[in-house]
Formats: sequence, C-alpha cells, structure tokens
Amino acid sequence: MRMEFAYVGSAVSWQAGVVLHDNHIKLITDSLTALPGAFPAVVAGAVRSLFNRIGDLDMECRTRLILWFSHHLSNFQYFWPWEEWAHVKDLPIWAPQRVFVQEVLEREVRLSYWDKIKQSIENAPELEELLPPKSVSSFKYNSEEDHGYTLSKEFREMVRGRKTAGEITSWVEENIIQIHGSKFAIEVVIQTLLDIGSKSFTHLITVLERYGQVIAKLCTDQNMQVLLIDEVSSHWKNNTQMTAIAIDRMMGYRIISNLAIVSWVFSLSNIEQFHVSDRPWEILRNAINKTYNRIADLRKEIQTLKKSVLLAEDVAVKALKEFEAAETRLEVVDGQPVQAEKPGRLKRLKGYAEKAKDDEIAAREALEAKDALLARALEENKSLFVSLYKSFANVLTERLPPVSADGAFPKLRDEEDIDSMAIDLEEPSTMEMDHDNRRKDDRNGEKVTHRYSIKEQDQWCLCTLGYVKAFSRQYATEVWPHLETLEAEVFGGDIHPLFRKAVFAGLCRSTTEM
Repeated sequence: MRMEFAYVGSAVSWQAGVVLHDNHIKLITDSLTALPGAFPAVVAGAVRSLFNRIGDLDMECRTRLILWFSHHLSNFQYFWPWEEWAHVKDLPIWAPQRVFVQEVLEREVRLSYWDKIKQSIENAPELEELLPPKSVSSFKYNSEEDHGYTLSKEFREMVRGRKTAGEITSWVEENIIQIHGSKFAIEVVIQTLLDIGSKSFTHLITVLERYGQVIAKLCTDQNMQVLLIDEVSSHWKNNTQMTAIAIDRMMGYRIISNLAIVSWVFSLSNIEQFHVSDRPWEILRNAINKTYNRIADLRKEIQTLKKSVLLAEDVAVKALKEFEAAETRLEVVDGQPVQAEKPGRLKRLKGYAEKAKDDEIAAREALEAKDALLARALEENKSLFVSLYKSFANVLTERLPPVSADGAFPKLRDEEDIDSMAIDLEEPSTMEMDHDNRRKDDRNGEKVTHRYSIKEQDQWCLCTLGYVKAFSRQYATEVWPHLETLEAEVFGGDIHPLFRKAVFAGLCRSTTEM
C-alpha cells in the first residue's frame, strides 16, 4: 500500500495514490502475524488517522480503503474496537465517517454473514443500525392478493417444467404483454426468474443463461432496459452484491447496455444516494470496467489473429510453391519429357495448397470480424463516456452553487472546517453536529461533542465532484482519445467551472488547455 500526503498551508490535503494488490494485502497480513507486538499498532494507527480525515480523502482512495479494510478484518476474525467509532451512528447519514463505517460493515457481510458481523460489533450495538438489512430478496408476488401472483406462479411452473425459451417467450407475449403490456411483463418475468435464482450465485447465473433470450426479447430498447435494471434493484434492494452481480451478468450477456446502466445510475432515486452509498457507484464502475475489458480482450485477440494470419500466409505460400515445383518437375522417358511426380502425390500437394489458402482466408476473415467488433466497441466506449460526462454535468449544474459575479469559485467547505482537520494525527477527530445530530462522550472526564457541520447539499456536491475526478483519473487512458468530442459536446459552453476542474484534475490536464 502506498500513500502520498501533501500538506497545503495549515490544512491537510490528502491526495493519496493507493495501490492495493494481492501481494500488498498478503504482505500486511503476514507482517501482522509475524510481528504481533508492533505492526498491528502501526496499522491500527494508520487506519484511525485516515478515518479521522476521511472527509478529505480522495474518493477513489476512500473506496480502496473500504475494500482493503474490510478484507483486512476478514483475516483477523473481524475484530476491531468498534466502540471507538460508535459515535458515527449519531452523525448525519451523509457524514463521510458514518458512510465509511456503513460501507465497511456492508463489505464484511459479503465476506462473511450477517449474524457473524453483528456479533463482531457487540461492543458497539449502536452500529447495528448501519448494517445492511438481514433479509435478502424482496419478491413482489408472495401473496395471492398481489397483482400478478397467478401469472408469476404459472410462469414459475413453466420454468420448472423446463420449457424452452421460445415456448416461454410465446406464452409471455400471449398471456402478459397483450393483456397487461410490456412493462408489467418485465416485472413478472424478472421478479420470478430472480426469485428462482435467489438461492445462490450459481442458481442466478444458471437462470440468466437459460432464459436470457426471454429477457432480451422484452428489453429491446434502452428505456425497457432501464425498467429491467429497476426491477433487479427492487428485487435485491437489501443486497447490493446480488444487484451488482445480476446487472453485471446481464451486461455480459448483452441483455442490457452500458448506456442503459448509466441512464439508470443517474435516475433521481440513485442521484439521491450519491453521497450516502457506494451502491450506484459500484454498478457504474462494473459497467465501465466491463466495457474496457471487452476492448482489452478484443485487442489481445486481434494481436493473436494477426500472428495467425502471418503464419497461415507463410504456410500457404510454402504449400503453393511445393505444389508448383512438383507440377513443373519433368523427366525424360524414351526421349520425351513427362511429369516426374506421380498423379496421386500431385493431387495431395494441390489439396494441401488449397487447404492452406482456405485457412489463410478464414484467418483474414476472422481478423476482419474482430476488427469490426473492436471498432464497434470503441464507438460504444466513446458513447459511454459522452453519456457519463453529460449525466455528471447535468446533475452537478442543477446542484452546484453559481459562480460569483467576480468569477470566484463557490466554496463548498468553509475554511474553518478545512483548518479543523489539521490536528495531531494521534488525536481522534472531533465533529460537531447541528440540532438533533449531537452526541457527547466522556473522554478523560470531559464531554466531547461530535459534529459534522457541512450541509447535505454541499456534501453531495463534494462527493459527486470527487467521483468525477476519480473516474477521470482511473479511466484517463480511455477518455483521452475522445477528449475532442467531449470538449465539443460536454466541457464547452457554460459548463460549471468546478465540474471542468474536477475532470481535468483527474486527467492531469490544466484547465487552461482548452
């Protein structure tokens, strides 16, 4: 793990480049085991220091810290003095420290199980409120009184009867779409299939593989795909992991597009979660990663096919030369030139030459097909980033405070809030809270008030701008080829300067380079 800290004046500006690979995690874990008297205290001190300043930590680094810390605790029986952080329960739901603890606990539940994690925080029972709900799925048709119960039951029986995708598609068309419409058909089909696949990851994947064609037939455009994602999210509203897996698999099977995922992430219900949950961001990261991985895989396949083409070309040339040489080889018999090679061998050599040529043509056609797929994928990638940055620009423009008449940038955080972060690393941070969000602890006989004075709207803006910067930095290699298009369609005009600044900071480009 590598951390870089830059101190600016009296304030602490955390610009951390965190690299967490398996070997780094293993090194930390092994060091804790080998040096139980010293190293654990060092790691714990580092975690506490980062926690105290989590509000100023780069958003990508905050996400990586959550992933590492939860994984780290899973190696040590999930032991942590949670009572030190119990006060976060009384902070506003948007306070970074509260969100950090909430996300760590959610990740721990993924790595273990709910009851185990609840037991691990028994010294801080207040934090149980931050655990994800224990219930797993939220199936809509559990009662006969539910509209759609009968259709769902009949559909379930068809699936259990191993009806083909074609038979089920015809049944859905006749019994649901024609009577209740396509939107209701998506609800019944997705809710039922997800309920059937809710027993395990394997069950879910099997259902999607077997009946993905049925779902695809219902979701032929982006709007219907957004409705599909809504149903997935509704069914797994208490389980972020299963939501992410289901959406990721559906994108892998080409049931939904990355543009539909972007559209869904920036729907109103998700926008309101941007500063309080990693759920929409995880799904968005998965979509961008899968798009990038497709391009990377295609590039690897193209490199392999280019080598295959060269090899096939070489084999075809050699086979043709061998055939032509045999065909022109003559010998004199009774004073007359005759074919030296036997007809059978000539026929075989000709067959080898023709097959080698066919193999070369097939290799070239495969390469052309992959080139076409890569061109399509690159175009999809461009559309993805244009859609992503337009969505960011739209939601931020609506919520960011305007630039003052003298051109000064609006301040989302008071200077005194920033200065208050520049404290001794060994001392826990003290947060104040307005009105009802107030808690006092006894520390050395004194009352300590924890507070978080940044308003929710400002925290939303800080968080969203942080993700703009993080996404821009993380995918800079993929963004740069489309920068001209982005500047023409997104970054120009009356775009808010704080948004442009966040993008260009992530791309390591000066805002004057326009």
